[in-house]
Amino acid sequence: MVDPPSRAAFIVFVVITLAAAGGLAGFAYYESRAGPPTSVLTPQVGGNATVDYIGYFGTGAESGRVFDTSIYSVATNNASFPKALSFSYRGSAVSYTPLAIHVGASTPSGGYTIGNYSFVSVVPGFWQGLIGVPGNTTHTVVIPPSLGYGPQNPACSRTLPLAYALPLVATFTGPGFSKAFPGISPLTGVNFKDPHYGWNVTVLAANSSFVTIQNMPYVGYVASPAGWPVLVTAIAGTPSGIGTISLMNQLSAGQAGRVLGKDFNGTGPCSSSSNGQFIVSAIDPAAGTYTENFNREVTGQVLIFVVTVVDIFPPPPGATA
Repeated sequence: MVDPPSRAAFIVFVVITLAAAGGLAGFAYYESRAGPPTSVLTPQVGGNATVDYIGYFGTGAESGRVFDTSIYSVATNNASFPKALSFSYRGSAVSYTPLAIHVGASTPSGGYTIGNYSFVSVVPGFWQGLIGVPGNTTHTVVIPPSLGYGPQNPACSRTLPLAYALPLVATFTGPGFSKAFPGISPLTGVNFKDPHYGWNVTVLAANSSFVTIQNMPYVGYVASPAGWPVLVTAIAGTPSGIGTISLMNQLSAGQAGRVLGKDFNGTGPCSSSSNGQFIVSAIDPAAGTYTENFNREVTGQVLIFVVTVVDIFPPPPGATA
């Protein structure tokens, strides 16, 4: 990743890049690079507008990277527009169209539709930055967390050890085995691959109540259960079959904020609301720990939007929100 430019240099770079790419634009909230107006209409509170946009992180480990856009050429150009971990590619060009925004705190209770557009609510800093901006102009908005997606929730993070251990031999109830190893027949002697670690597993014994399995990795084996390498550093067994597999997460301090993980066990805080995704937000080799952050990546960050006002729909008479 290249080092993020300063705010001023970054804004100038974005505006020049977009102008060269075809005159795409953005609106100014704290910073402005407005072009000459081409319309007497401007978005007003209670009205609506359609906009094209590129959203960048303005702070954090991914500062300067794109987390969302309505423009297909931007979505498919990773060289000029490097993407953030949370960026989600929508597919073909038909999935990328101007966003229909209601200029106000919320859309009317019954929804708001004009022609083929269904207008949606956006964060306050976004719609407030549209007010009074003529169509076909270039503007940039810098949105602090208080006018964006708010602060991060500390309860949605957890800190875990870099080094951990798993049992060499484990016993499950029938339902527990089926949950841990879906689609596998619990029959003595059956061999299969662990769905998360990928190593070989053998069913040592099975009856109507319990299933006993043995994990069969080797020292030096590298797995990737959550999205990054995990190394098997030692295997300690006993004649009775009881033993442990020692593992070490292969994470370095410089990767903090740049690793996307998957909570494959579903035990993380706020895991269900994040679809099991988290970002490794901190790595402390000296303490032997790392932190899984299940907050949305846009929370707690300054966001920079470059926006083109495509079309403007005036509010009905008397509209205030």
